[in-house]
Amino acid sequence: MDIIAAALPMLVKGLQVTLYIFVIAIILGFLIGLVVALLRLAPIKILNWIAKIYVDAIRGTPFIVQLFFIYFGVNSLNIISLNSTTAGIITVAINAGAYFAEIIRAGIQSIDKGQTEAARSIGFTGTQTMRYVVLPQAFRRMLPTITNQSIISLKDTSLLSVIGIADLTQQGQIQASATFEAFKIWLVVGVIYFIIIYLITLIANFIERRVQVR
Repeated sequence: MDIIAAALPMLVKGLQVTLYIFVIAIILGFLIGLVVALLRLAPIKILNWIAKIYVDAIRGTPFIVQLFFIYFGVNSLNIISLNSTTAGIITVAINAGAYFAEIIRAGIQSIDKGQTEAARSIGFTGTQTMRYVVLPQAFRRMLPTITNQSIISLKDTSLLSVIGIADLTQQGQIQASATFEAFKIWLVVGVIYFIIIYLITLIANFIERRVQVR
């Protein structure tokens, strides 16, 4: 217990870094996904094509390759300089965005076309119809899948330690090496991840119940 108590402050610091990256990346990823989903549904072929290439490229390559491409590859061009945290946020956001795009697109397409026609018949523009009629209904259907993808993205943040980000996993590696108590340290790290993911699930379930009531 003394070893765990001594390691816990550093693990908590690592958790703070993990949550910081996760929250920012998920918000950006959702916004990216929304834009890409709308582009995939747009009547302009070139926009569909660009959005599809992005989705297929991200979903068809490993997360770790995307991380190395952004951190090592982009930095090697000497055009911009990304620190590890920024590169991590960008990678998680871009990766999550591709999956969110397909989730949102499927959610929008699941709404009966009669809803759109009814909204247009009372004078709503295409933008108003999407904002006030289609997206609110689609969001209710998308929420469980969005939650699952968010959890996957949180787990993906554990790979950011390979580029030197002092997240929960990196701090676990440091503490396990320093104490020679790998079993105890990694058990605690696993429990921390489980608690955070469980809390996210509870929050998502609460939101889902609230939106279903409306």
